[in-house]
Amino acid sequence: MSYRTTRSLPAVTLDDVRGAQKMLGGVARVTPMEGSRYLSGLVGAPVHLKCENLQRTGSFKLRGAYVRIAGLLPEERAAGVVAASAGNHAQGVALASALLGVRSTVFMPVGAPLPKVAATRDYGAEVRLEGQVVDETLAAAQEYARTTGAVFIHPFDHPDIVAGQGTVGLEVLEQCPELRTLLIGVGGGGLAAGIAVAVKALRPDVRLVGVQAAGAAAYPPSLAAGRPVSIDNPVTMADGIKVGRPGDVPFQLVEELVDDIVTVSEDALSSALLLCLERAKMVVEPAGASPVAALLSAPRAFEGPVVALLSGGNVDPLLMQRILRHGMAAAGRYLSLRLRLPDRPGALASLLGALSVADANVLDVSHVRTDPRLGLTEVEVELHLETKGPEHCAEVGAALREAGYTVLD
Repeated sequence: MSYRTTRSLPAVTLDDVRGAQKMLGGVARVTPMEGSRYLSGLVGAPVHLKCENLQRTGSFKLRGAYVRIAGLLPEERAAGVVAASAGNHAQGVALASALLGVRSTVFMPVGAPLPKVAATRDYGAEVRLEGQVVDETLAAAQEYARTTGAVFIHPFDHPDIVAGQGTVGLEVLEQCPELRTLLIGVGGGGLAAGIAVAVKALRPDVRLVGVQAAGAAAYPPSLAAGRPVSIDNPVTMADGIKVGRPGDVPFQLVEELVDDIVTVSEDALSSALLLCLERAKMVVEPAGASPVAALLSAPRAFEGPVVALLSGGNVDPLLMQRILRHGMAAAGRYLSLRLRLPDRPGALASLLGALSVADANVLDVSHVRTDPRLGLTEVEVELHLETKGPEHCAEVGAALREAGYTVLD
């Protein structure tokens, strides 16, 4: 592909994105777009979900990886490719390489989830586990590239990657021609940059909003500085957008074309993941749920019709379990209580009966008899309950107090 040059960096054009779309024909799926009645009611306008979580390998990453590797010279292909990733990019590179007959080596952190490691191997890559954090893994992959001649495939900082990811934008416009606002999760910026190139060239009136996790939001300070800057120790459950510094290539496009960057909390991310699972029947990873988290956080801030891009669905089952618990707690679906009861037979049964009348489901009960703050005939009970929401939580607490129980917290 050929690129125009801005600020000495190659910039991606609409023609590049269209060329990538042709290249991806028969390789990447045209993923579906589904309406969301619940979110539409919340926003007060039609809301649609673009389901890249149903893409091959479970995320949009295949698009950019395939375009990048397909564009290599024959001698570069012969040397093989190498990548560093904790999950989605790893699988995208592995499958793209297999489809193109190129040898691939993928470095992953030592603690990478086993399902992601297994999937990457199944797609045909040689997986090497090195480094405790992604930065260490990245350094190992780059050293491998220097010593072997393999081509390093960056997850977001290359024009071919950006052009490939931009094909999502072309599909969104075809599937929702009346689009007014498009929400996109942002890590390094490759996806947002590519989509912005496509959408703004064809529909400059569409508002593009990037969404970052508040604990890993490198774009706001970078945009304020006018250049990519690094943030220290990004922290978020959304590992797909946990990036400490924007890429040079996507940054200039995001700065020029994306209308706004918003941040979302961890509570909003977990609530969004839970909503996608319960309401849309979609398994979505936290990064993929970030646009939905933005809608939950400020539903009236976006003009409709709105499209929220579910960028990926690769989530470790153990992490999913923890996130769902967190999401249910954030939504008022869990209630923890401590009470003091007389230490006599039947006291606990009476308490459970009161909870049954209040329609609260008991998940866990623990007794404390040895606390020096307790009287000789007292026992402290800690309860973990499943409830129906914040109003039900208040009703359960009130019912217990009316029944004569002292609720400590």
